[in-house]
Amino acid sequence: MAHGSLTRREFTLDAALAILAGCVITVAEGCGKSSTSPTPTPPADIAGVVSANHGHAATITGAQITAGNAVSLNIQSTATHAHTLSVSQADLLNLKNRQAVNIVSSTDNNHQHTVTFTPV
Repeated sequence: MAHGSLTRREFTLDAALAILAGCVITVAEGCGKSSTSPTPTPPADIAGVVSANHGHAATITGAQITAGNAVSLNIQSTATHAHTLSVSQADLLNLKNRQAVNIVSSTDNNHQHTVTFTPV
């Protein structure tokens, strides 16, 4: 064995110590006390207010807000025609951060609507 070289065991020990050097160790409270992190409250569903409404309804679900992926909503409801809303990832992030969002619908039947979602 050459001078200054490590054995396999020494190398493994040094490698394990190097890995552990970057670890964070958490110490739990003693004497029967337990601490838990608060569980974040998932966002609630948010019903939109449709401008110049004549039977449309729009709701963004808490699951859609949490997922954060852009979605397309059909807001026809009881109206005689459909409109769609394109809800972007940025819109969902704003709703998650409890900021109101205004989204303009598609133009159908020669008109469109602005839908306002206001988190509580």
